[in-house]
Amino acid sequence: MPFPYLDHVNLQTANLADMSRFYEDALGLEKGPRQPFRGFDGTWHYSGGKAAVNLVEVKRPRDPKSFQIEHLAFRGEEMESFLEILREMKIAYDIAIVPDVEIRQVNLHDPDGNHIEIQFAQSKEGDISPFAG
Repeated sequence: MPFPYLDHVNLQTANLADMSRFYEDALGLEKGPRQPFRGFDGTWHYSGGKAAVNLVEVKRPRDPKSFQIEHLAFRGEEMESFLEILREMKIAYDIAIVPDVEIRQVNLHDPDGNHIEIQFAQSKEGDISPFAG
């Protein structure tokens, strides 16, 4: 049975405000309604009208060696506009060109160090050089 789409990713963070701002401002995922869970705070960020990234506040930062997800990936549009936002926000990224598939992968990390990949269809090339933030 194939799955029609990824429902959401749930990330724990001791850095809720910065993480929420990153997903909203850098990735353009709007903050939206969240179930009224008791005992912990969090924010939900939406993509295409669906909750995609659920942030859950925890008291202590997790051990950076305990990554459970290698990366999460989104499909993007308007790569050059997205790269402009990352440069303005001084967010480091690099770009992988996937041979024979016509995809450009922009790789970056959120404030907690989670790897995020944004896939763009190949288009006329703009400045695709890496940015060190």
